[in-house]
Amino acid sequence: MTALETEYDVAIIGGGPAGSTAATLLARHGRSVVVLEREKFPRFHIGESLLPYSMATFERLGVQEKLKGICMEKIGGEVSSSCGARKVRFYFRSGFKLEQTKSYQVKRADFDKLLLDHAAGSGAQVHEQAPVEKVDFAADSVSLSVKIEGAQRTIKARYLIDCSGRNSFVGNHFNLRQSYDTLRKFSVFAHFEDVPLRDREELNLTRLIRGGDFWFWMIAVSETRVSVGVVTDTSKFRQLKMTPEEALDHFIEQSPEMRERMQGARRVSPVYSISDFSYRNSRLTGDRWMLAGDAAGFIDPIFSTGVFLAILSGEQCADALHEILNEPGRKAGIFRNYEKRLNRVMDKYLRFVEAWYRPEFIEVFTTPVEHLNLVGAVNAALAGNIGDSFAMWWRMELFYLILFLQRHMALVPRLPATNHPDPAPAVILPQ
Repeated sequence: MTALETEYDVAIIGGGPAGSTAATLLARHGRSVVVLEREKFPRFHIGESLLPYSMATFERLGVQEKLKGICMEKIGGEVSSSCGARKVRFYFRSGFKLEQTKSYQVKRADFDKLLLDHAAGSGAQVHEQAPVEKVDFAADSVSLSVKIEGAQRTIKARYLIDCSGRNSFVGNHFNLRQSYDTLRKFSVFAHFEDVPLRDREELNLTRLIRGGDFWFWMIAVSETRVSVGVVTDTSKFRQLKMTPEEALDHFIEQSPEMRERMQGARRVSPVYSISDFSYRNSRLTGDRWMLAGDAAGFIDPIFSTGVFLAILSGEQCADALHEILNEPGRKAGIFRNYEKRLNRVMDKYLRFVEAWYRPEFIEVFTTPVEHLNLVGAVNAALAGNIGDSFAMWWRMELFYLILFLQRHMALVPRLPATNHPDPAPAVILPQ
């Protein structure tokens, strides 16, 4: 750790993917930047599946070769019903106009440390176990009271990027947090070893298993270790009156598909839990600050958008502040454009996530019929294509129309409400 300065171009609260991305790029632009991370890396974190649309940013950061040494390759995903009767695999190579067709599955402890160390190696000053305790905004600067190595320090910067995660230091300071009433969810998760494989390819697919009022993820983060988590309604978990460990076992037992997939599996981490994790802050910028990553908002773990949005927003914050530091008169327009772009991306994924929680999504998704390259468009959305092109937009609109029609008429066979096995055999449809 280098000697602490007192004034910087940019201070960043939080050293996760958003903070590390912003710090690396700002340092490479020649800006003085400090990262203040309250924890000591590596530390356990969830959000282990990355999207292909982040790969270009990894190239820009210069971490691609480092990532290959610690990550599992991700080539697509598998979605199945809880009963196991309906399932489909999709591959990014078949996505609509996708330039990047692979990504990674990661142990977040290793991934986040790699990015933070890379930021330090790129010229950012990084301080771990350095909790920010107070922030004061002036007309031309920001002052942060922070504890570093047990001593109270004051750091000044021209601008602040809040990448402090769900606790959103600035968001709480200004009381900006707004929850999504339709996404009040609870999740429990852990790492397992000795999880049986049906085929070798399962190591390179993010797997989602959907039940009536819950869904599971299974993500191989190494050759031997699998992240397993379940998401359900917060009200459902409270009714169960179970510990997180009991709840995870309970939901596995409730799903024939998961019971089979977890036979003989051995838990090798504590069971973690999190509740009511879906929210957005009502403002993403202020006169001297920007919000990025989970500090801006988090939608849902489904479709692996958390790290994708963190990397995207961290990159955009860095580019925005670099321009503003060069041309301060453009600040208002640049901040406005950043907020508009990030809100638009979150709106698109919020719509996608809300569709996932309706029964017609799993019915339609696991019975794909190729017309007008709709399968490829949905595939591309799952890869991180935010749908700015007209060709992508109208295909996604047509997909939502099909979901709406399925709600009122059976365009494809329905799954029983109980999600017990259909009499029809299971079908795996490679895309």
